[in-house]
Amino acid sequence: MSSSTVWPVNSNEKKLDVVIVGGGVCGTVCAIALARRGIYPHVYEAAAKFGEIGAGIVVGYNAVRILRSIGVFHDILKHAGEDPKDPSTLNKTFRFFSGMDGHELVYDYPHDLEGGNFGIARSVFLDALIGHIDPNHTHFNKRCTSVTQPVPGTNSRSIVHFSDGTSVEADVVLLANGIRGSGREAVTGRDPKEDVVFSNVVCYRGLVPVEEAKKVGVKADLDKRPACFMGIDKHLIMFPIRGGKVINIVAFVIDRTVDVGAIRLPSDHPLVVPVTKEEMLKEYEGWGSDVIGVLSCIENPNKWYINVVYPPLMAYAKGRVALLGDAAHGMTPHLGAGAGQGIEDAYLLSRLLAHPQTTVESIPDIFDIYSQIRRPRAQSVWDGSLRASNIYEGYGEHGSSNEGRVQDLTGLWSFVWHHNADDDYIEARTLLEERGVFKV
Repeated sequence: MSSSTVWPVNSNEKKLDVVIVGGGVCGTVCAIALARRGIYPHVYEAAAKFGEIGAGIVVGYNAVRILRSIGVFHDILKHAGEDPKDPSTLNKTFRFFSGMDGHELVYDYPHDLEGGNFGIARSVFLDALIGHIDPNHTHFNKRCTSVTQPVPGTNSRSIVHFSDGTSVEADVVLLANGIRGSGREAVTGRDPKEDVVFSNVVCYRGLVPVEEAKKVGVKADLDKRPACFMGIDKHLIMFPIRGGKVINIVAFVIDRTVDVGAIRLPSDHPLVVPVTKEEMLKEYEGWGSDVIGVLSCIENPNKWYINVVYPPLMAYAKGRVALLGDAAHGMTPHLGAGAGQGIEDAYLLSRLLAHPQTTVESIPDIFDIYSQIRRPRAQSVWDGSLRASNIYEGYGEHGSSNEGRVQDLTGLWSFVWHHNADDDYIEARTLLEERGVFKV
């Protein structure tokens, strides 16, 4: 797929009623991708307006190619204060420093034309997307409570039920409503709460203006490229957003004394709680001056409890209901690749649903193939994210020495960035032709 390719808007609208539950990054990308192919879904969002929780996300080159193809990449960069014509825009690979005194540069992740990433505030990312969505097809204050599958052998359709007592029918339901979203039981057959566990990871998050960091003596150059400060059982990610004027800080603390899933937080436990600066700084006692300096600039830190989907779902779809994004494979953020996996999901779904031979009757087969292809790919990134945190914190295959960490860090993102989503579509189309769903 050429990086300059943009899908034309199909003037021949495909008569397929699609409902997307969830108006975050994943749901809006899916809505835009479908519209570029002549399918105009309705998006139902629980909040009163479009919005994203969280300070920032990292967008890898695998996702950049998709965003370019649906014609939104330049708008995203402009909203972020980046110059789309500047070749350094994607030259923002990580540098890895010791978190201790002196902050020795351990590894500078190389950049090449086939890779790269950039950080952006979630709210800015979403603001750029919503201008591409028909406001007449967006519905707010619509919190999904459950989804009913069509009755086999009848002309019934899927039904999405909302907390206000209303419901909507559709040929296709795409659930992009996050890791705690309702409706997943229509695919898994069990309470959605059973699929979500605490990852044993917490992180302290905040935004710091670059000028404020410099005033307290921070020497590291943090306004151009992301940085990871490494330690034992802890690490910090810092990446520039808003055109390099603000640093997004994510300071991780991991409990490795228990296995993932051993601790289940109550279903009503908040994912984000405000904490004092003193609590946050205590976690990093003994770390180097740049780490302490940046953290001291966060006036109102929040503590995040990272939940994940675990164990892996056996399927991402059933009947005419499909899961995408965190609803299907919520993962830890250590590779900065979770959003990209949701974007890959959206891309494949949009292309399959828009195939000229797709019919309502063929949706179950199409969704089965979608699940068959996306599950191993997303799970490999899920596993890779855990591996990344181990490397950052001294538990990689080659140990905690600088030399060992360099061995483990080399090529860490290659399998994420170099994945071409068009290959997923070609494979899916071939499998559907073999089944006789699509005619050659």
